[in-house]
Amino acid sequence: MSQQTAQSLNLLALKRPNIQILHYTWMAFFISFLVWFNMAPLLGSIRETLGLSSQEVKTLLILNLALTIPARVIIGMLVDRFGPRNTFSSLLIISSFLCFAFALAKDFQTLALTRFLLGFAGAGFVIGIRMISEWFPAKQTGLAQGIYGGWGNFGSAGAAISLPMIALWVGGDDGWRYAVAMTGLIALAYGIIYFFSVTDTPKGATYFKPKKVGAMEISSPGDFFLSCLMQAPIFLALATLAWKLSPTNMNMLGIGATYAIYAFLLALYGVQIAQIYKINGHIFVHSVPKIERYSFKQVAVLDLAYMVTFGSELAVVSMLPLYYTDVFELDLITAGLLASAFAFTNLIARPGGGLVSDRFGRKKTLSVLLAGMVLGYLVLSQVTSTFWLPLVVGITMICSFLGQAGSGAIFGMVPLIRRRMTGQIAGMVGAYGNVGGVIFLTVLSFAAPKIFFLTIAGAAIVTLLAVQFFLDEPSGQMAEVLPDGTVEMIDVS
Repeated sequence: MSQQTAQSLNLLALKRPNIQILHYTWMAFFISFLVWFNMAPLLGSIRETLGLSSQEVKTLLILNLALTIPARVIIGMLVDRFGPRNTFSSLLIISSFLCFAFALAKDFQTLALTRFLLGFAGAGFVIGIRMISEWFPAKQTGLAQGIYGGWGNFGSAGAAISLPMIALWVGGDDGWRYAVAMTGLIALAYGIIYFFSVTDTPKGATYFKPKKVGAMEISSPGDFFLSCLMQAPIFLALATLAWKLSPTNMNMLGIGATYAIYAFLLALYGVQIAQIYKINGHIFVHSVPKIERYSFKQVAVLDLAYMVTFGSELAVVSMLPLYYTDVFELDLITAGLLASAFAFTNLIARPGGGLVSDRFGRKKTLSVLLAGMVLGYLVLSQVTSTFWLPLVVGITMICSFLGQAGSGAIFGMVPLIRRRMTGQIAGMVGAYGNVGGVIFLTVLSFAAPKIFFLTIAGAAIVTLLAVQFFLDEPSGQMAEVLPDGTVEMIDVS
């Protein structure tokens, strides 16, 4: 890694293996998001072709999000076990066939099942976090992860821009089918290309794997109980999605089915706790050697931080067009164009947040960005129709930039906690981003936008305090034990 450290991160130095890996991997992420978001811009055509009700359309949107929450945790375990090359290639290829099935669907039931399963494509983000961490040193990981996350995230915008044009170009009632199928073909081709173009580590480097599979390794009894506690919001978010489909809300599920899902999620939570104990029960009898310890509170604080940064992004992107329409009485096209600016900041915000955290410190950068989010969302909570529209759009974009830069800073820190578990840590942190989206949108379903923005600001205040009092700045080196028992030290600062 010493040679890489000495080199600047020049994205045009395509002969450098690590730069090649970065470009191959952000493109894989871009395509996974292109697939995940290939339905939203075509929903109008899908609704007309199959005669879907408004309730069925809302159900498809919920199902598109539902599986991504546990999928990110599962994919995190798989990437640590099988490596990012195998995992990313497999995810893209499997997703391609699900795209084909969705494109060929003749009824709502098929649409719903394939959309639910395509939630796995949204977990592709986790895979690249481990890949980038293997190829870039600590002093560059924030910027590299930011470029990966920011540019890959643009796959959602790529879908919104390109797929309606493809559907219109094909024409007819089946134009949307060809557009969706096209994303499947792209995923299939790139899955094969990725498999034959990358390796998990630089030549001669070791790919560290978890000692046990099934749950994250824990270093102390206190961390065990904290880990169990941090699992709960993931299952509560899934229960919230089930509630949205229940007779109380959208009435797409019967009361019996709803309670069956609640019972299943509760049982699954119990199984997860049992699995955590199975993997880590020895810590209640024997102390973990100091060289193998890490602090789980680092993971917990980053969970909360990503819940606020990326969670607010998901929620605000979802509500912003309608917000502009209702508050400022704009037409749908104008409101949509203004709202799209929120997503475009990702291209520079994530890399920017990662770069600043590389230069000035992870904890300090995240603290400043969270404080900025608090102020921004407090201002948005006071907006009325009398406000000057360009000013409101500007404040909204600032909030977007701060949140996405915060996401970049967070994932600049994720690989510096415990290398062999980077995928699992990234999976859990990533899942909390979706949890945040569910929480904030649920608040919006009950309250006015003012309360929605105040909730985000309040969550940012709580997270800022957690960062200040519980997050440790990565420093020195982390130790990983090789299969032969020798120890390799990895710089984290």
